[in-house]
Amino acid sequence: MSEEERDFEERVRELLAEDAYTIRPSTVPYPEIRRRGAVERRRRVVAAGAVLVTLAALPVGAYAVSGGGSGGSSVADAPSVSATPSASATRSPKPTTPAGPARPGTDGQLLDGITFERAAEAVDQCLAYNAQFTHGPEGMDQDLGPADSYRIILAMKSTGDSNAPGDGMFVVAVKKDDPAGIRMICNIRDGEAQGLNIGGADTYPGAPPVLADINGGKLYQQSVLDRGNWKLPFRWGVIGTFKPSIAKVTVEYGGVTSQAVLDHGWFVASGVLERQVIMAPRIRGYDAGGELVYDSDEDSSYQQTLP
Repeated sequence: MSEEERDFEERVRELLAEDAYTIRPSTVPYPEIRRRGAVERRRRVVAAGAVLVTLAALPVGAYAVSGGGSGGSSVADAPSVSATPSASATRSPKPTTPAGPARPGTDGQLLDGITFERAAEAVDQCLAYNAQFTHGPEGMDQDLGPADSYRIILAMKSTGDSNAPGDGMFVVAVKKDDPAGIRMICNIRDGEAQGLNIGGADTYPGAPPVLADINGGKLYQQSVLDRGNWKLPFRWGVIGTFKPSIAKVTVEYGGVTSQAVLDHGWFVASGVLERQVIMAPRIRGYDAGGELVYDSDEDSSYQQTLP
């Protein structure tokens, strides 16, 4: 073997030795690792002891709160058992009255044992019912606003019929600050809102001084499917608007006349029907002098017979 070949072979051996070290490093220094581990354990024991001393020094009632992801901890301030609580600590917060609709003008607008609280709850149910449709097709949604923007003008029992089986209650509410704005008639059955009609005051140039709500018929009639065979006795209601010149409104239905309540631009009348009828309620309006200035029998726009 020539000297050049021996030099090459020796060089190859050196390279192989270097590769072997790279793949299999030198022996791990276990004695040094054990020494460092023992030191670390002693350090943790000392730290734990310091924490126990700190906790023992805290008064009864103090709580250590873990810092969670922050890795730290804090201690909540709390008086010891023997400490005398301050006046501010014992004072009960003043209860707040939940916002809701306003009461009607008279208690007589809450009928059939329906309390104001129940009527106000019904308004919330009706608004929640409407909220289900506020993301419908364009033009089909309408934000009715919060409950405290309304005034309840009528709450009464509703009688089920062939079109809407099951008894329940009607609640009628209008906007407080804009009585001619939104008006909703809502039917509650089985503890839930089952139907909602949204409208407004039917004001227009040349309108008569007393104007029955165009969709108020659902309050005083049963389904056309049951014509001549209504469930009796039947609680009915009539609502509508009136002009400032009107001082009194009466409603005759089934041979009985009821005087309406005038409530912030709306008139509200009610009664109990004891017999089958074919004529719609007859509405009359009087001025401050007692003169008859409106009669639905003479109003060509008013449907005088029931459908």
